[in-house]
Parts: sequence; C-alpha cells; structure tokens
Amino acid sequence: MQNKDNFNMNIKLKSFAICFIWMMLISQFSTAQLKPNAVIKKNYDTARVFSLEDLQMLVFRYHPIIKQAALLSEAARANVLQSLGYFDPTLKAGFARKLFGNTEYYNKWDSELKIPLWLAGADLKVGYDRNVGTYVNPESRTNNQGLSAVGISIPLGQGLIIDARRNTLRQSKIMVEYAEADQLKQINSVWYGVAKDYWNWYYAYKQFELIEEGLELAERRFKALSTQTVLGDKPGIDSVEAYITVQERMIQKEKTAIELQNARLVLSNHLWNEDGNPLELPADALPQNIIAIPNRLNPLVLDTLLGQSANQHPDLVKLRTKGAQLAIERSYRQELLKPKLNVIGNLISSRTNFNSSIPGYYDFNWSNYKLGLEFAFPLFLRSERGKLREVKIKQQELSYELQQSGREIRNNILASYNDLSAYAAQLAVQQKSIENQQILVTGENQKFALGESTLFLINSRETKLIDMKIKQESMISSYQKTIAELYYKAGTRQIDNSL
Repeated sequence: MQNKDNFNMNIKLKSFAICFIWMMLISQFSTAQLKPNAVIKKNYDTARVFSLEDLQMLVFRYHPIIKQAALLSEAARANVLQSLGYFDPTLKAGFARKLFGNTEYYNKWDSELKIPLWLAGADLKVGYDRNVGTYVNPESRTNNQGLSAVGISIPLGQGLIIDARRNTLRQSKIMVEYAEADQLKQINSVWYGVAKDYWNWYYAYKQFELIEEGLELAERRFKALSTQTVLGDKPGIDSVEAYITVQERMIQKEKTAIELQNARLVLSNHLWNEDGNPLELPADALPQNIIAIPNRLNPLVLDTLLGQSANQHPDLVKLRTKGAQLAIERSYRQELLKPKLNVIGNLISSRTNFNSSIPGYYDFNWSNYKLGLEFAFPLFLRSERGKLREVKIKQQELSYELQQSGREIRNNILASYNDLSAYAAQLAVQQKSIENQQILVTGENQKFALGESTLFLINSRETKLIDMKIKQESMISSYQKTIAELYYKAGTRQIDNSL
C-alpha cells in the first residue's frame, strides 16, 4: 500500500514538473513574440556600422558649435578691418555765405583731403580755401581764385613711435591669433565630448549584446533541461532553477536596453545635416568593432604631444597673445609720458589747376607757407604713470599664469598617458582571465553532462564570464575615451583612430 502511495506521489510530482515546463515554454514563446526586434545579430553588418570617422566627418561639417567657433576668427578680422579705418583717407568740405543789403559779408569754401600715414604717426594734407567778402578776417582772406595747400602734420614728441591708432591696429591683429586659438580650443572641447559619447554608446551596445547572448544561452539550457525532465533524465527542480536564470537575464536585458537607448539619444545630440536640422542615430546602427586588444601607446607619441603642447596648446597661445598685447599697450603707455609736440607745415599757392600760369612768387615754393606748433605736457603725469603701472602688474600676473598653466598642461598629459598605459596592461590581463574563465565554463558544462556538476555552478561560472566580458568592453571604452582625453589635454584632437 505504501509503495502504491509513493508511486502516485512520483506521478504527481512528474506531472507538476511537466506542466510547469510547458507553462514556461509558452511564456518564453510569448515573450519572444512580443519583442522580435530586440535581438541583435551577432554578425556585424558593415553597411550599418557608424564609425568614429563617420561621426567626425558629420560633426566637423555641420555641428552648430563648430560653426559658431569659426565666427570667432571672423569677428577678430572684422575688428582688424575696423582698426584699419583709422588710416582711411578723409575728405571734408564746408561752405558758408552771407549776403545782406546788397553786401556780401563773406563767402567761404574750405575743403581738405587728409591721409593718415603709418610712418611717424604723420598726416598728409591737401586742401583748398576760398575766403572772400567784405567782412572776412584779413588773416584768412584769399583772392577770388582761392589758395591751394599741401602740407604735413608730424608729432615730434608723443605719438612719434606709437599712437592710439597704431596701438589699436596692432592689438587687433594680435587678437586674430587669440581668436584662432580660442576657436581651436572650442572645437577640441566639442570633439572630446563627442568622442566620449561615442564610446559610451559603444559600451552600452556591447553590454546589451553580451547580456542578450547570456539570455540566449540560458533559454537554450532551459529548453534542453525541460526535454530531459520530461524524459525523466533530470529532476524538475533543475528546470525551475534554469528558468529563474532566464528571468534574471531578461531583467538585465531590459535594463541594458534602456541604457543603450539613452546612450543613442545622447550621441544624437551631435548629429546635424547640412540644412541645420537635427538627425537621429538609427536604432539599427552599430558602433565600430574593436577586434584587437589595444596596445600600450608608443612613447614617441607622448614626446610629440608634450612638445606640441608646449608650443601650440590653445591655452598657452592665448596667454602668449595676451602678453604680446600687453607689450604693445606698455609701449603705448610709455609713449604717453612724453610731451605733445606737433609740427604742422603747409606750402600754399594760388594755383587751382596744373594748366594755369601764375607768377612764381604765388606758386608752391619755400617762401609761401603756413607753419604751426602745438605743445602740451601734464605736470604730474599721474594718470599716465598709474596706467603704466597697471599694465606692468598685468604682465607679471600673466607671467605667473603662463608658468603655472604650462606645468599643469604637461602634468595632465602625463597623467592621461599613465592612465592609458594602465588600461592597456589591465586589458591584456583581462583577456587572459576571460580565456581561462571560458575554459572553466566549458569544463563545467562537460561535468554537468556527465552528472558530476550542478546547474548552480554552471550558472555561476557563466554569469562571471559574462561579467568579465562586460568589464573588458568597459575597459576598452575607457581606453578609447582616455586617448581622446590625452589629445584634448595636449590641446589637439586625435586624427588617427587606429590607436
């Protein structure tokens, strides 16, 4: 009687296990039907690969911030053009006449062409005056033909070496170099952010791919165990444990799918077309595949970056251009300590054209002239001396800043290079660890087939293998982001993506 009860109990347990297995299989089939597009194909379709080089081409052609940065140098050149306006020739003229009671009080016509010269801050002047009338000041009266004049104004004191207009023009030309360095810095900053977002997308994709691989393995194992359970080769509890593993990996898959979607959205921030419209990264796009484990960066690259950064780093270039500006400003402020002494001389003639014939004593010669002298000098020069002292202090501050910035840039490059070397060494060890873990997983599967292992051990070793592969992809992503950081710290950007 007791044997019969045990037999009935075994029949019930086996029937329960079979029903549970069929329910799980139906659930698996339903889940697969609900999300057919979530599976990533293991074979890379090169037509769908969106490489870093493709991204670089789009960013540097159409990214709004890149276009905005290009306006910096254009604005600086516009300032140069504006400063050149101080040397534009100026033509001016004036006319005045008063007639009352049949008496012409005055009839005045004044015209002058003024040509500023770079040399010595002089101004070349060509003019024509006609001042006639009953009540015209005798010192400015002319005959009816008027007087022509050719002259020059020269500052012999303040303004001979440098004046306000030459100071402005020289500084505006230097600002072009400053703007170009600022433009390069903005472009490098944009590209550094883009590169980091690309490799974050790469990691999110690889993580999703590996989790999905693990899910497929768990599903195949569950189906195989289900068949063996139905045949009575395996206990029903193994199928339950196998399905729990499937459920855990399904949760991981959903989590990593969201992370992948978010990483794709972040990368899409940098995608624009030629019309300025935003683009979306296609859902089926694939990141470039890293086949070989990255090697340690060549030390020659480090030496090149250190030398290049010392001479061409945008931050240092900007500081040096500020120094050049301050040097010009200091020269100008020193010039203002001199007294103003301007000499104005004009040769005059009653000639109004080159075809007319006039007596020699009315023509251009050294006996017909107007001469003037202007002098001014502040007695205490407090304003000028205070401004000069301020410029000298700014030069000292800039010298200290340049010294500190150069040291920080060099150490930042070395720190990034050390991080890169560490990642390369860690990746080599990680690759060996993955190979060894794969051997353990294979061996555990063989032992399980012979009945010498448990499903728990297989799942543990397989989960660890997946985690190790995900960690490897994280390290590869970090390695590539550190390369971008290294070039960014050096004040440039990576051109060769094969490093």
